[in-house]
Amino acid sequence: MHTVLLPEGWERPKGYANGIAARGTQIFVGGQIGWNAQQQFESDDFVMQTAQALRNVLAVLHAAHAGPQHMVRMTWYITDRDTYASRLAEIGAVYREVLGKHFPAMTCVVVKALVEERALVEIEVTAVLPD
Repeated sequence: MHTVLLPEGWERPKGYANGIAARGTQIFVGGQIGWNAQQQFESDDFVMQTAQALRNVLAVLHAAHAGPQHMVRMTWYITDRDTYASRLAEIGAVYREVLGKHFPAMTCVVVKALVEERALVEIEVTAVLPD
């Protein structure tokens, strides 16, 4: 079981949780980028790569018999803050399309570059399957 943590008097965040308490089997999804299962990029568009990275996260979760509802922590590494900010509505739409309305504790970090030269976003997740 997961419990969303919202300190008293705080506004409810939109699209993420401030914290989550969980008990069970932990699943650690390594950073997923916007390439397909054959490790080929199909797009250099930020939103398209984000959608693919999220689908990759979902595939790894499914391999552990888990789903988006089990996510408790998500970290995004992005290479362009302005693109992220200007396309947030599109990013939110693909997020909900792939993962639904499951919003774990999230952090977004702007980095100079990612290891894969064409990668614009990398997403890692921690999930917990209840006992």
